[in-house]
Amino acid sequence: QVQLVESGGGLVQAGGSLRLSCAASGSIGSIDAMAWYRQAPGKQRALVARLPTGGSTNYADSVKGRFTISRDNAKNTVYLQMNSLKPEDTAVYYCNAEIRTTQAMNFLYNYWGQGTQVTVSS
Repeated sequence: QVQLVESGGGLVQAGGSLRLSCAASGSIGSIDAMAWYRQAPGKQRALVARLPTGGSTNYADSVKGRFTISRDNAKNTVYLQMNSLKPEDTAVYYCNAEIRTTQAMNFLYNYWGQGTQVTVSS
C-alpha cells in the first residue's frame, strides 16, 4: 500500500504565491518520478510539472518561469512552488508518483493524491 498526501492549497489573489507539498508513504521500493497535474472545471486533467529521479524537469508551457517543482528524496516528498499566480491557474491540483513497491520491484505503478484546490482570484 502506498499513499500520497497533499497539502498547501487555498485561495490567493492574482500575482500571489502558493506552495504545494505531497508526501508519499507506505511500501515504497523506489520512486521513478513525481509530478503535479491539475484539472480545471470542465477540462481534462493535465500535466503541470514532472521530475524524474535523476532526470530533468519538464513543465507545461503555461507555467514555465512561474512554477518550480522540486523533491526531497529522503522524505519521498515533492513540492510545487507557484509564483505569479493567475486566475487561469485555478484548478484542483493532483500529486502523482510512479512507484515500485517493495513487494513488486519489477512493476511500475501510478499513484495519485486526493487533490487540493487552488483558487486564484482576480
